[in-house]
Amino acid sequence: MGSAPLSSWPWENFGLFKYVLYGPLVGKVVYEWLNGVELYSMISCWSLHLLILWILRGGVHVLWSSYSHMLFLNRNRRILQQGVDFKQIDLEWDWDNFLILQALVGSMACYVFPFLQDLPLWNMKGVVAAMILHVGVSEPLYYWMHRKFHEHHFLFTHYHSLHHSSPVPGPFTAGNATLLEHLVLTVVIGIPVLGASIMGYGSASLVYGYVLTFDFLRCLGHCNVEVVPHETFERFPLLRYLIFTPTYHSLHHTDKNTNFCLFMPLFDALGNTLHSNSWQLHKRLSSGSGNNCRVPDFVFLAHIVDVSSCMHIQFYLRSFASLPYRTRFFLVPSWPFALLVLLAMWVWSKTFVVSFYYLRDRLHQTWVVPRCGFMVSLIYTQNESLNGGGKLFVDKHRNLRVRVVHGNTLTAAVILHEIPEHVDEVFLTGATSKLGRAIALYLCRKKVRVLMLTLSTDRFHKIQREAPLEYQSYLVQVTKYQAAQHCKTWIVGKWISPREQSWAPRGTHFHQFVVPPILSFRRDCTYGDLAAMRLPQDVQGLGSCEYTMERGVVHACHAGGVVHSLEGWTHHEVGAIDVHRIDLVWEAALKHGLRPVSSL
Repeated sequence: MGSAPLSSWPWENFGLFKYVLYGPLVGKVVYEWLNGVELYSMISCWSLHLLILWILRGGVHVLWSSYSHMLFLNRNRRILQQGVDFKQIDLEWDWDNFLILQALVGSMACYVFPFLQDLPLWNMKGVVAAMILHVGVSEPLYYWMHRKFHEHHFLFTHYHSLHHSSPVPGPFTAGNATLLEHLVLTVVIGIPVLGASIMGYGSASLVYGYVLTFDFLRCLGHCNVEVVPHETFERFPLLRYLIFTPTYHSLHHTDKNTNFCLFMPLFDALGNTLHSNSWQLHKRLSSGSGNNCRVPDFVFLAHIVDVSSCMHIQFYLRSFASLPYRTRFFLVPSWPFALLVLLAMWVWSKTFVVSFYYLRDRLHQTWVVPRCGFMVSLIYTQNESLNGGGKLFVDKHRNLRVRVVHGNTLTAAVILHEIPEHVDEVFLTGATSKLGRAIALYLCRKKVRVLMLTLSTDRFHKIQREAPLEYQSYLVQVTKYQAAQHCKTWIVGKWISPREQSWAPRGTHFHQFVVPPILSFRRDCTYGDLAAMRLPQDVQGLGSCEYTMERGVVHACHAGGVVHSLEGWTHHEVGAIDVHRIDLVWEAALKHGLRPVSSL
């Protein structure tokens, strides 16, 4: 594709530095402002308008992308049921290249046609002229060019195939095309605006209105969610030839020889390229009856960690969610709004679907409880002290048709298999928790001495009594961090401060199962990641990272639920961890293709 002329972007290797191309426009605005140009006069600064348009156009695409990922609103009206995976996200990463191109073309047009630099705010005649030019010139021109890109093998292979390489159309797919295609699209956009201005009817409102409406309709056609009510076409049948729908354009992506129009199906009807199923499929999907809302085979119930990490979701920023969570500077302006939304969700919201993927034809969904971790502990199945680790719940509801799985058996297995075989002593914090208890009992059976940090002697003796008599001496209660000054293997199940970390000797490795992870305070020590496993390679439609995990990696408790589902086990995994099942669950995970992150 890249060997053909105008198939690649001149700045495709610039990375973020491509935005330096906006520098001359920014420089012109700053220069005029520093030279005393009044704010009212700045309104006529065409470079300022081009920058504002760039921001607004980018916002249109981002907002449409956010909507298309709001599964809690639109999953019944999704057209293609596949998920947008990491490969497609990376393919569309530079979707905004066309905005740079058209800003540069717009600036050149302002120099070639000086009258564009001083347009009035409004002119109704310009709107009429632009509409005539759009219907009479832009629509048929785009239809003809688009059809040529499909019918001519060279044009499709070297140019248009990039746009169709995205399996699931999305708002960013609208911008994902080669340089030649966007040059054609620039001409299509420019004809109504420039034509009306040459006639003397141009206006700033026309430029903003036409360009933003153009982007809005392009995003609508690619959003993969049917939003146009079928009743509209039933009441006004002619409208179906004047405006396309997301279903209409999605058929073009599944059947590439039909539905070539820009926005008006009229030209497909005239060209005999109208897909015969366009209206019937649209009616089924817009009524919500087309997909019947498939019941998930597996649900991972997650909760919010803190305010900033709650923005690590696809319907906030798809690109941000596709990378492991890190605190980013651009999150700061959104923090107050996110806090307000979070507070509102605490009061009114219920559990909702946030992401999904498919594994061996099984639908896996992630549902979010709109509460932070400390609040979820009051109701969540993992809090053994309050609800028996979910046991009280399943005992009360004995006719449950779903299996409740805390997944901590695999979490314990992951942590235990990260500990080198030669280690003969460990220091364990959070020792009386569900995971801490299981880890301690497992290690003592392996004749590993476990220094258990606990202030409750009764709880310690309770755990000690669960160990076989010959191994009880390997469990040692300590009450202060100083007791572990000689131990270089720390298993952290309770958040510890930098001061508490300072008691660890040089060269200590911190294994951890605490969320959020502890701060990497010691440079002379090493810190393990949270217990996690990589999903099997045949996972489909996965396009978001789970908190700080790498792509394709999930928390071990999530992986534990996946293994439970794949194995078809019918028991609930609740209450205290069965130490005797740790190795069994570990072997089952490996059998199904899940891999420990540490082995990669």
